Amino acid sequence: MRKISLSLAAMVALCMSPAIANEQITPNPINSPSVSQLSDLNPDDWAVQALESLAHKYNCIIGYADGTYRRNRGEQAPNCGEVQTLSESSPLLPAPCSPASWGDRPLNRYEFAAALSTCLARLNQQNVESEDLATLQRLQRDFASEIATIQQQVGDLETRNATLIAQQFSPTTKLEGEAIFALAGVGGNRRVDDSDESIDSNIVFSNRVRLELTTSFSGSDRLRMRLQSRNIPEFEDVTGTQMANLGFDGNTDEKIELDRLDYETKIGKRAQVSVSLVGGGLGDYVSTVNPLFSGSGDGAISLLARENPIRRQGSVPGVGLAYELSDDILLEMGYIARGATNPEVGIAQSPYAAIAQATIEPTDLARFSLTYVRSFNGLDTGTSSALASDPFEDDSDAIIANSFGAEASINVSPNLTIGGRVGYIQATAKDLTNNPQADLFTWAVLLGLKDLGGKGNILGVIAGQPLRVTQNQYGDRESDATLHLEGFYLWQITDNIAITPGAFILLHPENNASNHPIYVGTIRTTLSF
Repeated sequence: MRKISLSLAAMVALCMSPAIANEQITPNPINSPSVSQLSDLNPDDWAVQALESLAHKYNCIIGYADGTYRRNRGEQAPNCGEVQTLSESSPLLPAPCSPASWGDRPLNRYEFAAALSTCLARLNQQNVESEDLATLQRLQRDFASEIATIQQQVGDLETRNATLIAQQFSPTTKLEGEAIFALAGVGGNRRVDDSDESIDSNIVFSNRVRLELTTSFSGSDRLRMRLQSRNIPEFEDVTGTQMANLGFDGNTDEKIELDRLDYETKIGKRAQVSVSLVGGGLGDYVSTVNPLFSGSGDGAISLLARENPIRRQGSVPGVGLAYELSDDILLEMGYIARGATNPEVGIAQSPYAAIAQATIEPTDLARFSLTYVRSFNGLDTGTSSALASDPFEDDSDAIIANSFGAEASINVSPNLTIGGRVGYIQATAKDLTNNPQADLFTWAVLLGLKDLGGKGNILGVIAGQPLRVTQNQYGDRESDATLHLEGFYLWQITDNIAITPGAFILLHPENNASNHPIYVGTIRTTLSF
């Protein structure tokens, strides 16, 4: 809601009708208006000239010479006299302005009354000459109906404001929630983990519920605590491959768990520090340039499609730093160590991962990012083949990996976005003879179409390859490549309800052409509040 140049204090003072120069200004009872009382005012009317004279003499009009509001955060300021509204149920209220900006145009009576009310409120605190007092009394009497309407609007606004303050959850804490209800199923011939068992293709109905408390202590910081309960199965258990996992799965065994605990605060104008104690991963410390696909409740339905797998190495606790090098370049870094709270392991010997990313936005139409990750025993991303999760066949306990990634997003039109990403990992077994190396590669292309069939709707299409071992000095490499094909349609029914049907197919799962395709489908309903 745009601000109104009349201050509440001034209007309250007017409502109480205090004395001007030790005399009380009392309007006559409001009677039915005549035709003249409904017409606009011309610049040569007595009332306009009288108020303009008072404004110049006592400087009692609050406003700017050009008759505009100050701009706030780039918002376009309304012109002098432009009609504003407090709410759908409130009468229209014109933007008050100074006489210098009136010019030769007619004024409607509410516009004039707004300026008159401001002048009256300020003159309550000044000594006014007797002849000017008589002029003010006549003006207030002639425009009593319009002034009363404005007073009523301000009174209603103050009442609503008091109600909001009384009913808010906390002065510094905001409560948000999300519930996901999903029908999901998987199909295919046989499991791909060499067990030679058939895939159970039953359809399941499951849910995930989150309650999040966000607290700010200074206005530039945030403490987040999230509680979660979920029973969404991981299709890895059914198919024998992580490639079949949904992007919102997991099971808390019907218990409520603390799923997220982190804190972030600004340092100066361009830097921000974040500390994560519970929940989250390496990718939470860096930005995504394809946000249409990254959300677990409103993005892609598969875990692979949500983000580059190289960003899924390791887990918190951790710390991150973001710095705006310029308006177009953002530098981000993060470090996580899974066993940091264990005194027998600590930060140095724990599985860890460090990330650095530069995100570049040269125009409003394109964004790019370059990512580097250094990890220790963190190759299991939850999205790849068994060999890509451990290319040294469980013989190494000291795998150092250097990962490189690039991602892009281009807005071809206001509604059409095309994106893509690549990732490369060079892993080295430091505790094996000759320090053997293995190379892994992944890619994906993404297409997003916004507002298709209605505002807020999103059609997403993804094609990609999960991590694949392309070269291995120690053991096997994967000569075949899995092709991941996915489509989803987010139907935004209301601001708080969205239904997302989606499906994906895995061709040559586990990077093995002899494996039969695997099909995964779901209807995800997301309720947010």
